[in-house]
Amino acid sequence: MNSMRWRNLRTQLGQQKLGLAAVIILGIFVLASLFAFLSPHDPNEIVVMERLQQPSADHWFGTDDYGRDYLARALYGGRVSLAVGFLSMAISVIVGTLVGTVSGYFGGWVDNTLMRIVDVLMSIPSFFLMLILNAYLKPGIGTIIVIIGVLSWMNIARIVRAEAMSVKQREYVLYARVSGQKPGRIIMKHIIPNIIPTIIVAATINIASAILMESSLSFLGLGVKQPNSSWGSMLNDAQGFISEAPYMAIFPGLFILLTVLSFNFLGDVFRVAFEPKANKR
Repeated sequence: MNSMRWRNLRTQLGQQKLGLAAVIILGIFVLASLFAFLSPHDPNEIVVMERLQQPSADHWFGTDDYGRDYLARALYGGRVSLAVGFLSMAISVIVGTLVGTVSGYFGGWVDNTLMRIVDVLMSIPSFFLMLILNAYLKPGIGTIIVIIGVLSWMNIARIVRAEAMSVKQREYVLYARVSGQKPGRIIMKHIIPNIIPTIIVAATINIASAILMESSLSFLGLGVKQPNSSWGSMLNDAQGFISEAPYMAIFPGLFILLTVLSFNFLGDVFRVAFEPKANKR
């Protein structure tokens, strides 16, 4: 079944041109961020005489109000934005998967208690809670990653719970229970491996949400601090120069847009490939 799903994924990537384009775009962004050190310009080097220069052969994306090379800052800013997306997604997937599988497997009062906690947390506006926590905790990338990860696992928990409730009724899980295997072993060996496709779909959506959250925080000046940059902080810096240097907003805004759209398209490809009912439509 799992091998069939992965074959479906390859087929979908071949058929869905937008999905294939999303993979290529994300691959370019990841590689460009990883090899940002190859840039000939220092992203934090201030050259006052070269401030607000238009894109040129020497500065492909122009320079900002401090004369710093905008391409170099975009490359290093991509590291921050993508790292926040992936690492906060990892936290939310781990927490959401554990809560969802435990809730779905045990059912009863355990399920009711955990789901009521999830309902309460989902009723709280997560972005405003992030603003409050970010104001009281030590500022930094690590804090942003933890805050976003801890506040974005609830949807994953609900999705995983539904899948776990279905998988636990299958013969191999029933046999494992009758043979005396402990619940923890059954969850780790039989349930989680069989719902990994669902987790992957949820994870791709969560990465896009995390990148948007980080960009929003940085845009409000509550994220990455100078002299470091992220795409969101670059947008924040560009606010005062929209008329004279519009490229300062265009490039980071375009990168955020393409990244979020790519993850969303990729999530759709995974969903169609991994869900037989969706694949038949």
